[in-house]
Amino acid sequence: MDIRDIAKHAKVSIATVSRTINRVPTVDPALAKRVWKAIDELGYYPNTQARTLVSGKSRIFGLIISDVTNPFFPGIVQAFEEIAIQYDYEILLTSTVYDQQRMENAVRRMIERQVDGVAIVTFGMEEALLEHLRFRKLPLVFIDVGPPLPLVSNIRIQYQIGIRQAVQHLASLGHRRIAFVSGPPGLKSGDARILAFQNAMAEKNLEVPGAMIVSGHHSIEGGLAAFEQLAALPERPSAVMCSNDISAIGVMRKAYELGIQVPRDLSVIGFDDIRLAQFVIPPLTSIRMSQSELARLAFHALLADVERATPQPKGTEYFLTTELVLRNSTAPFESQT
Repeated sequence: MDIRDIAKHAKVSIATVSRTINRVPTVDPALAKRVWKAIDELGYYPNTQARTLVSGKSRIFGLIISDVTNPFFPGIVQAFEEIAIQYDYEILLTSTVYDQQRMENAVRRMIERQVDGVAIVTFGMEEALLEHLRFRKLPLVFIDVGPPLPLVSNIRIQYQIGIRQAVQHLASLGHRRIAFVSGPPGLKSGDARILAFQNAMAEKNLEVPGAMIVSGHHSIEGGLAAFEQLAALPERPSAVMCSNDISAIGVMRKAYELGIQVPRDLSVIGFDDIRLAQFVIPPLTSIRMSQSELARLAFHALLADVERATPQPKGTEYFLTTELVLRNSTAPFESQT
């Protein structure tokens, strides 16, 4: 079956069928309705490769994430895909797992599939990804680290808003010894969170000794090791803020192993507000960085560049705010023993 059969069944021209399938906006709505009705009745599936050749667009967006096993990323993937379906786009997904060779293979596959743009929703390896993609004249979306170039969009996370709220919350509860469990050393987004924490502590005239900032590598195991280190200090912290929720869960588990009760003996705050944060015991107070909003910004940034006749000379910036979500993992310092 081909478009000639569709044209005959719908009693329209072959050109009308072709334009309808390729979603040319000038097609008469009544004729387009007849074409789609014929397609449905005959069970016809358009040849997407042929459509790509005709339109010059694959209607596929690449989506690169860091680690599909991290609960933060599936929420982004689901939201991105739901929006893509609404706009008749497909997604080509890959997880780098922080592996250079795997990342290069994924980029090659996306270029071979002639994707219309790539959203790089990772926290690490962005510079290597940029070097592989920047000369392809593809719309690109980065988190925080996008350079001011045409066809490059940059989503800037306003870490300082939510982190300031978290520090103010802990300070209002009487906490003074507040530690921070950071991400992997050298990770730009992780460094931004550390800086936001230090600035917020300075605003409250609270000191941050070097020993109170420990890397948790954004993993449960890292959170376990980080709190073991913090708990061994001569004066352990009364509260711990973490660079993501997964490391915060690791902190809470290590506290349990050491007989330290959360929140009676230790207040804990995470970052990201993954769905799991609501269901750990006690439910985790966290700084929300909306996965669905991040996915929405990334998709529409790509779509805008695809549809834009002339690229912005220095790319486009978007902003994503953060906010504190209170649950039961924090308590006043006075109630802690």
